[in-house]
Amino acid sequence: MVACCSVVDGGLALLVRGDSGRGAERLPQAPVPRSGTLESVADRLVIQAAGVAPTWRAQGGGLLEGGLTVVVAAVVPMGTAPIAGHRWIPVARAKAETAAALRLALGVIRDRLDQDPIAFRLLPSPFALGELQQVYELLLGRRLHKASFRRALLAAHLIAPTDAWRSEGRGRPAQLYRYHPRRRRPGQRPLRFELLH
Repeated sequence: MVACCSVVDGGLALLVRGDSGRGAERLPQAPVPRSGTLESVADRLVIQAAGVAPTWRAQGGGLLEGGLTVVVAAVVPMGTAPIAGHRWIPVARAKAETAAALRLALGVIRDRLDQDPIAFRLLPSPFALGELQQVYELLLGRRLHKASFRRALLAAHLIAPTDAWRSEGRGRPAQLYRYHPRRRRPGQRPLRFELLH
């Protein structure tokens, strides 16, 4: 079973199978074949549902519901349109049949967020720092302190500025960045952000 997330209409969304008119809501799933890997099955399911392979995935744990179901957490870039027979739903509106798998997936995403480039895998490149902060906030489910967020990113050497700028309404244009990590030194702390309460 794959709990695949993306950013849709400014919110975190879950990819489900089913017709929106009938309210059906099932996660993409398939039996594990005798040969192959969970990763290859998850990739195939996401491609069948979203038309693209996941840009990040990890095993999220197992559910005991009439047998063992392994949940794989995955993300695809914002702007990914689902294939016919699939749709995006806001994670806050997930029904009981998908909520348990979603909790496992969000748990592994949040646990790995300071180690893996998950937020960057949701964004097009280049991106503005405000867009990146919004994605982190959606994944964490918490607001971040703007100045602390930028300091932490720069200190972690995860991004590099580009020569591009984007006008975002009133005010001065925002510089655009790309994901460009430097090799982590032994003992270097993972990315940590200051949360707003």
